[in-house]
Amino acid sequence: MRSPVGRREVVVSGVFTALLVLSILSLPSLLLTGPAYKSWPFLAAARDDSTTGSGGGAGYYPVSFAYLISASTGDAARAARLLAALYHPANCYLLHLDREAPAEEHRRLAELVSGQPVYARAGNVWIVGRPNLVTYRGPTMLSTTLHAVAMLLRLGRRWDWFVNLSASDYPLVTQDDLMDVFSRLPRDLNFIQHTSHLGWKIKKRARPVILDTALYEADRSELIRPANLTTNRRNLPTAFKLFTGSAWTMMSRQFAEYFTVGYDDNLPRTLLLYYTNFVSSPEFYFQTLACNSRRFRNTTVNHDLHFIRWDSPPKQHPLYLGPRDYRRMLLSAAPFARKFREDDPVLDRIDRDILRRDGAAPGRAFAYGGWCSEGGVRLCSNPQEAGRKGMIKAGAGSRRLRAMLNKMMNARNFRRQQCR
Repeated sequence: MRSPVGRREVVVSGVFTALLVLSILSLPSLLLTGPAYKSWPFLAAARDDSTTGSGGGAGYYPVSFAYLISASTGDAARAARLLAALYHPANCYLLHLDREAPAEEHRRLAELVSGQPVYARAGNVWIVGRPNLVTYRGPTMLSTTLHAVAMLLRLGRRWDWFVNLSASDYPLVTQDDLMDVFSRLPRDLNFIQHTSHLGWKIKKRARPVILDTALYEADRSELIRPANLTTNRRNLPTAFKLFTGSAWTMMSRQFAEYFTVGYDDNLPRTLLLYYTNFVSSPEFYFQTLACNSRRFRNTTVNHDLHFIRWDSPPKQHPLYLGPRDYRRMLLSAAPFARKFREDDPVLDRIDRDILRRDGAAPGRAFAYGGWCSEGGVRLCSNPQEAGRKGMIKAGAGSRRLRAMLNKMMNARNFRRQQCR
């Protein structure tokens, strides 16, 4: 028989565990309910009526996407333009403007988003009310992505894939094109560019130990390295295998739930702690996690779905894209491209020829699609309009993307490029 003391310890332990679990589950909602969250009507908690059939949410469409648009100082207008180019009433959109950006720019972004009444009617656009301090190439970039996924899961809306983009990205297909193609794919696929051949990254990324000041200082973000070189080197891990690749991904909801909740095993948290003092951890974390997980290692498609042009040999940053790259972007068949200068003329051409939108014209701020198509009068002001919900009008972008994915995922190529 257990002693009274032993029973009391079990009760106390059980209560502590329950409180810990409750605090973890409630964290995303606390992060969403700050003062900035309550002050804007389009940030109100969205309700997905797909199960009842009474709303205009993602339930009317075959698939939907959750987007994180990350922006930094000077990016407010670019982020708003990208949001309009990507917009579809079935999707979810979360915008994060780095805390280092001036307060005026945060207000500017909020004004640009709240000034579009369609977002409020659909209730599917949010701005992070308590933004993070982000250091380029630091773990705070990774923590911001994990934070965003947790919030998007907490909203309770349906979405099938999570996509992280920066304000310097731009789409090369309409959302109807994307929905048409991805409705034909298994929902557990993860588009994560990856390789275990680290090469120069062993010395420059895997071995150094760094500190990201944004983790512990309120107003400073930079990477620093300890002065003692004997402690500024580490051995490669033996408990798991390192993988690296592009920081830009499209990840399934199942994988997002796995690395956010981590109910299967402790690997997501173990790797998160390991990559805390790691240079460019966003280029390693999801690759290493997916490829070391028994459940997800065979769900990876080795592509980041981006057209990116690099120097030869590649440098830290990709080259800016311009009008001369337009044809190559189309031939790549990728659904996204980066990176672009603000208001580069090639963006106007993409708007006109691919997305069939004109942000300067009233009612033509959004890409062509079933919910927003021409029929005498362009009916894009009401995403809940009867007869348009669930309608998809795919075009040439769908055919290009489908051909690329068919080539990538045929039986000969698909398994050969997975987690080796």
